[in-house]
Amino acid sequence: MTDLPLDQVRTLLAVVDEGTFDAAAAALHITPSAVSQRIKILEQRTGRVLLMRTKPVRPTESGQVVVRFARQLAALERDTQQALGITGEGPARLSIAVNADSLATWFLPALTRVPQDPPVCFELHREDESHTATLLREGRVLAAVTSSAEPVTGCSVRLLGLSRYLPVASPRFVARHLSARPLEHCLPEAPLIVFDRRDDLQDRFARSLTRGRTAAGPIRHHVPTSEGYCDAVAAGLGWGLVPEPQSAPLLRSGALVELVPGRWVDVPLYWQQWKLDVPALALVAETIAAAAAESLHPESTRGPAQHDRLP
Repeated sequence: MTDLPLDQVRTLLAVVDEGTFDAAAAALHITPSAVSQRIKILEQRTGRVLLMRTKPVRPTESGQVVVRFARQLAALERDTQQALGITGEGPARLSIAVNADSLATWFLPALTRVPQDPPVCFELHREDESHTATLLREGRVLAAVTSSAEPVTGCSVRLLGLSRYLPVASPRFVARHLSARPLEHCLPEAPLIVFDRRDDLQDRFARSLTRGRTAAGPIRHHVPTSEGYCDAVAAGLGWGLVPEPQSAPLLRSGALVELVPGRWVDVPLYWQQWKLDVPALALVAETIAAAAAESLHPESTRGPAQHDRLP
């Protein structure tokens, strides 16, 4: 069995986290040539190419396996140091992937509930909920809020709840674009707001409304922040699916109207984390689960068939 020298494993993790060999060298207080030599030796020992020499550097599939090991090792090492009263390495650092809508609504307040004795530092990675599991698989994070119920290898998974989205638009937008014909006929032609090019929530809602005949329209405004997305819909730039916590006050004020009253889209959110005996990670997981139980809808409220639940 090939041993993996810890200095080489840590160096690989530093290169992936810092993005370049030079930045990793600065973080490790060694020369870039020493970094390059360690990576070369590690690749020779494993018999695999571990890094794609791009900018930023990215791990190959084999490299992801070693990165996961390196990050797990770092978490366990820090926990052991804290248990022994060795505090020179600073606070525990937990990398977590989370979707933008959760960040903008319930997730950050949840983090404020995490006890800070001993202190914990959070490194948050913003990613679409359907892609956060990829960051777990690559070893870039220890935990993730994800829409995937299938656990990543080496991870545990638990349901947090249902994130509810309401199809809404401004009253002026409805009068201009959606009042002439039945909604299922005019919605596919109306301008809409999407988060980014991977955001297909509006398409899936349009297909559910038209019984699969057509997706949303070709006039798409890309607004890649949760707050900006909500503002764009309220400004009348297009229609969209807005998280309930953001849309509710605007509906009460009349700034937004529901396109189909009583109809919504529920997206299940799960918490996935590596199976590590790290008290700080376990504490964060319990805190996030408790906050989600207060902020998200339980599975039992999914309701009848007219309420869509999109995976």
